[in-house]
Amino acid sequence: MLRLPESQRHHFKSPFGTLVPDIADLADELPGKRLYTVGDVVTRNVLEMGLLPEVAVVDGHTMREPCSRAPEVFPAVFPAKNPPGTITPMLVEALKKAVANPPALVVVEGEEDLAVIPLVFEAPEGAWILYGQPCKGVVVREIDEEARATAKSLLACFIEEAEG
Repeated sequence: MLRLPESQRHHFKSPFGTLVPDIADLADELPGKRLYTVGDVVTRNVLEMGLLPEVAVVDGHTMREPCSRAPEVFPAVFPAKNPPGTITPMLVEALKKAVANPPALVVVEGEEDLAVIPLVFEAPEGAWILYGQPCKGVVVREIDEEARATAKSLLACFIEEAEG
């Protein structure tokens, strides 16, 4: 399991992509894109726009408060345990399975915030990952070599430790 030490968390405060104040600002750009969403609110907002993400990752919380999970519109559902501040092998495996079987939902027991990083490696070139930036809006990141290089440098902030 990879754990993000407190001393490295500042690297994750700035958006990993383009910050858009309101997802409605993207209404004209999202149709026709291969969308991957991380977070309950972003996923719900994309679904309310009439769009179905290829993969959605949710944990049933927004800003640490319980919220309703994504609607039952995904034919494939993959569970994953992922404690806060970590990226577990179970999460990575669930993301791989979901990307291979779209549309799919990954339901995380724990926290899904850091799922963006492994998802960048699994999602196909040209896909868009959307995730919430609390109290600021939604972050959009197109998957390309630069995104993967940035994700690789962010992974270097983690330390490997045994699960349990």
